[in-house]
Amino acid sequence: MSQDILVVKIGGGAGLDLAQTCADLAEVARQRPVVIVHGVSAMMADLAAERGLTERMLTSPSGHRSRYTDAPTRDLFVQASGRVAEQIGGYMGAGGVQIAHLADCITGTRKRAIRAVVDGRVRVIRDDYSGSIQSVNTAPILGALAAGQVPVISPMALDMADGLLNIDGDRAAAAVASALGASMLVILSNVRGLYRQFPDESSFVSRIAPEQIERAMDWAQGRMKRKVLGAQEALAGGVRQVVVSDGRIHHPVTAALSGAGTVFAP
Repeated sequence: MSQDILVVKIGGGAGLDLAQTCADLAEVARQRPVVIVHGVSAMMADLAAERGLTERMLTSPSGHRSRYTDAPTRDLFVQASGRVAEQIGGYMGAGGVQIAHLADCITGTRKRAIRAVVDGRVRVIRDDYSGSIQSVNTAPILGALAAGQVPVISPMALDMADGLLNIDGDRAAAAVASALGASMLVILSNVRGLYRQFPDESSFVSRIAPEQIERAMDWAQGRMKRKVLGAQEALAGGVRQVVVSDGRIHHPVTAALSGAGTVFAP
């Protein structure tokens, strides 16, 4: 079964049609084993606004952006993850498919010193609860699949000393796909895929060959850098194909399986 597993990362940004995506996934899940990893960006923004918290981002010296996750933000992140998983469960259930929410199948280590560019200078952030992925416990994932369920994995890692940590959803999906020996990883975003010069449509890239991975990282802007990195890590982990595709369209998963988006292949 593991050779036919499809891992789908549902982006958490605004604009994605979660109901439509889950309806499509429910159809796909009747044909092959499916594992979902989800994001939380839009839900975090909503909850932060409700609680009067200000979301802050950190930018590494290499240009990667990540959420600044102090203790109150970490607590909000856990709540947001639970709410998104609950929404996915409702939509998948409406399509006749049962999910299994797995919040701690990824283990990680807290990043105790993060270098970030603040006001033009590189500073060290020490109160962040973000984590590096260490391993994936595949037993509960495979158990859920064997029971006919769709595992839904939140973008969190468990550190025995520090509890649940915020991890990047795209890299989490890559780690899960690699650990499961999945045949394909689909990363759904709120853009069509990778562009050489976003948003110029004439610069859209439909396929990335192995020798173009480093160039793809240069082309990527903002959050797309994480998606390209996730694709690179998944391919290195044995996943046969990665597609970064548009989650805003009708039947986004089916479209990605047909090659819509940017295809990364070994």
